[in-house]
Amino acid sequence: MTTLVFVYGTLRAGGSHWRRLLSPLKGSNGSTAPEFTMRSHGHYPSIHCGGLTSIRGEVMAVHADQLAALDQLEGHPDWYCREEITISLDHGGTVLAWVYLMPPDAHVDLEIIASGDWAAHQQEQD
Repeated sequence: MTTLVFVYGTLRAGGSHWRRLLSPLKGSNGSTAPEFTMRSHGHYPSIHCGGLTSIRGEVMAVHADQLAALDQLEGHPDWYCREEITISLDHGGTVLAWVYLMPPDAHVDLEIIASGDWAAHQQEQD
């Protein structure tokens, strides 16, 4: 049995944590509703509810052991909290997938990534 997880930062295909925890999985590209804010922690992003940004990422189908490894990486539930949200897939349709969210009042001093696309933001920084 697999679980759908929406990844938007270093867990996206090619990212540093993807290579360690999810490779060779490939996800389906998609985005959230424009209801979030993305912030930069330097080497990784976080998102939280509240805002007007649609977050770009990938939906990955993971097994229970991979989900447990992701929970550990993300510090769920003490650092990030895993919640289920609706993702619009680029190829059409929607799915419910788990996503790791930061509390809305955490790290409000960090840079906002207005595009909601961590991969694009990283390319701009290079």
